[in-house]
Amino acid sequence: MNLAVRDVGHNAGRFLLTAVGLGLLLMIVMGMGGIYEGIEADATLLVEEMDADLWIVQRDTRGPFAELSRLPSSMEYRALAVPGVEDARRFVTHTIQRKRHGKPLRISIVGLAWPTDRGEWLPLISGRALAQGHYEMVADQTLGLAVGEQIRLGKDVYRVVGVTRNMIGSGGDGLAFLTVADAQAVQFDSVGEATRLERAARRGRAEDMDVGLTQPGLLDRADLPAAEIPALGSPMVSAVMVRLKPGFDAETVRRSMAGWADVTVYTGAQERQLLLQGPVDRARRQIGLFRVLLVAISAIIMSLILYTMTLDKLHDIALLKLMGAKDRMILGLVLQEAFLLGGIAYVLAYFMGERLFPFFPRRVIVTGDMLLWLAVAVSVICVVGSSLGIWKAMRVEPNEVLS
Repeated sequence: MNLAVRDVGHNAGRFLLTAVGLGLLLMIVMGMGGIYEGIEADATLLVEEMDADLWIVQRDTRGPFAELSRLPSSMEYRALAVPGVEDARRFVTHTIQRKRHGKPLRISIVGLAWPTDRGEWLPLISGRALAQGHYEMVADQTLGLAVGEQIRLGKDVYRVVGVTRNMIGSGGDGLAFLTVADAQAVQFDSVGEATRLERAARRGRAEDMDVGLTQPGLLDRADLPAAEIPALGSPMVSAVMVRLKPGFDAETVRRSMAGWADVTVYTGAQERQLLLQGPVDRARRQIGLFRVLLVAISAIIMSLILYTMTLDKLHDIALLKLMGAKDRMILGLVLQEAFLLGGIAYVLAYFMGERLFPFFPRRVIVTGDMLLWLAVAVSVICVVGSSLGIWKAMRVEPNEVLS
């Protein structure tokens, strides 16, 4: 006859209710770790999925994810001229917020280097990749956009041709993939009045310069759209991704490009580390602190619960000692109840998390290592939490059964 099982059966309702409460607490501990794993996965998603050996960004910046970066589009052709470079692609990313059906819609836009990159590598769950250079979009399912739906961004209307899964930006916003030209059109879109004022300001600056007085024809050019003025460069990009030919060392090519005065070059591993040490680091530390506090709270709650359960059966423990029960039997009684409580709470935490985590605003990733860590933590909590009850049980004298 197992005394722990008999004792739990005698107070089954209170025991199960306690296990449910502790399970909810462990589910939150598990969720905190899963949220961090999700933040890390979302932050490094594009770096890993883009499969670039080198990232060329603006000089002395940590772009394009951890910091704003601006490069001329011609950087792509300069990179292609470096020995060992197989492919160079422009990269544009920015976040916008629009209203859809009366609710705010935040979109992290990523520009694909059309026609080299059509988005075939995206994990599509419906639809297709980009098939033309303008007015098509592949969106993540978290944005709530269906295949065939149209959405206005800037002055143009874009049609959703594909839907992806788990393509989330570092800020938790769903990603939308357009061509680089369309992404730049959305990024640098301005209303008509702003365009008119910019042209007027351009003409005013030309009139104040000597060249405007000696060459009046330049004043007419000042009124033209920016794209038709040779002196103004093409829209800037966020970075240039470089893929190397087989057999070439990434560090050697990086050092060669690092000699350019206007850029900084990172390897894929360095870019990933910049993300983890920058935007993700503070969230990691904060979530880690909460996890430690919740584990400590779980240990305190379990200690109080087991201590209270031990107090309720002091008379029974004294009777057992009077009947000749050894200390190890009393020790096993308390420890078995503690591990039974912890085991039930752990199982409940896992199954409740499986049902509830998909509804969280941020992606929650529960890994096998995390489950193993939590199982070890629960075991330690059971041992530490039962120590107070064991101490009280060991101090019970057999003659107390008469009191």
